[in-house]
Amino acid sequence: MDSLLINLTAWTGTIAGYFWGVPSIIFLVGTGLYLTIKMRFIQFRGLKHAFQLVGGKYDKKSDPGEVTHFQALSTALSATIGTGNIAGVATAIAFGGPGAVFWMWITAVVGMATKFTSCTLALKYREYHQDGSISGGPMYTLKNGLHMPKMGMAFAIFTLIASFGIGNMVQANSVADGLGYIFPLVAEDDHRLYLGVILAMLVGLVIIGGIKRIAKVASRIVPFMAVIYCGAALLILILNIEKIPSAFATIINLALNPYAAGGGAIGAAIQYGVARGVFSNEAGLGSAPMAHAAAQTSEPVREGLVAMLGPFIDTIIICTMTALVIVIMGAWGEARPEALKGAALSAYAFEQGLGKFGGWVVGIGLMFFAFSTIIAWSYYGDRSAEFIFGKRAILPYRIAYTVLVVVGAYVPLQLVWNFADIANILMAVPNLISLILLAGLVKKLSDKYDDKTHDKNK
Repeated sequence: MDSLLINLTAWTGTIAGYFWGVPSIIFLVGTGLYLTIKMRFIQFRGLKHAFQLVGGKYDKKSDPGEVTHFQALSTALSATIGTGNIAGVATAIAFGGPGAVFWMWITAVVGMATKFTSCTLALKYREYHQDGSISGGPMYTLKNGLHMPKMGMAFAIFTLIASFGIGNMVQANSVADGLGYIFPLVAEDDHRLYLGVILAMLVGLVIIGGIKRIAKVASRIVPFMAVIYCGAALLILILNIEKIPSAFATIINLALNPYAAGGGAIGAAIQYGVARGVFSNEAGLGSAPMAHAAAQTSEPVREGLVAMLGPFIDTIIICTMTALVIVIMGAWGEARPEALKGAALSAYAFEQGLGKFGGWVVGIGLMFFAFSTIIAWSYYGDRSAEFIFGKRAILPYRIAYTVLVVVGAYVPLQLVWNFADIANILMAVPNLISLILLAGLVKKLSDKYDDKTHDKNK
């Protein structure tokens, strides 16, 4: 069994490395850059208005939809603010060096334009059901906007597969990994299994209620866990404020300076930075549009603006805090304990800054992060299952999804990451194609909305 897992890990690692080569990186970042220019740098000029929308300034109960702007963003953020911010950043630094963080920033900045475009389209082409529920996302954009149902089906299939990896097993595995650092007994196979069972039971209790219950739970968990985790990181940074400038210099230098990085280190920084950046904020994958499609609004552009806050909050703010703590505490390079990777490395760095309390913050925070991510991704998966097989597939999917939480807590970390990376890029391809082909339409919708908003504010 062990040899099979070792071989499977090596095989999937080779495939993931090939999939995340230069062509994929150019496709993802290049699409985001193209959309940034096409939408006239929407991530900068629309940022203030986006925060106004989340604050409820433009909410109308009479608008069609199931959840508020804030709840839709909370659901999407609960899928992205998770192990990507703790385990993903640490993995990027462990394998790509601190320079990988710079490339995470790049994916986030251009990813804001990508997410704006994809979520605007999700609202434009969403479908309403007789029971009042809503379905939307890239599969519906491909089907209704581009009349490419087969491509939409391909996206739904890849998303269904990805939900078991990025949204489920990676999260459960990282919880076991992080808690195993704090409580060594959890690292033992039997205890990892018990932890997986408990986590699966909690997940099942929430996801059976669909998007409304998921959104309600997410809108409570996300702000709470973000404040606790960011508060601890901020405390470490304040206590070591004099080291922050040199930490930023280290990140930028190792990202761009081949002489400082040495050998193929820059290539590794780019590969792991982009891969972990996309894993963290999911810009380009097409997952978030499924949550935002349920938003209560008659203006597709409004939800696009709300959605683009995701990469900003997730990667620019939270991932940067994690990265700075790891770099400032010296938990990288030769100083990094060889056995520590992923969430355990972040826990180690926080422990260096705040003692045992720091490790506890990461371990407990990781439980909340992962739990919210798992419940949010279950919604993405059941929307995909419904698109492929119809409503009858939703309950069996939720049962299978819950069971796989247990599996995820047990299998090796690197195997799960490889699986998630492969599924991610397969999702991204059909979604990015739709964004490129429909960018002109989104530009027209955005310009029309800008004119309308400008007239109201006169």
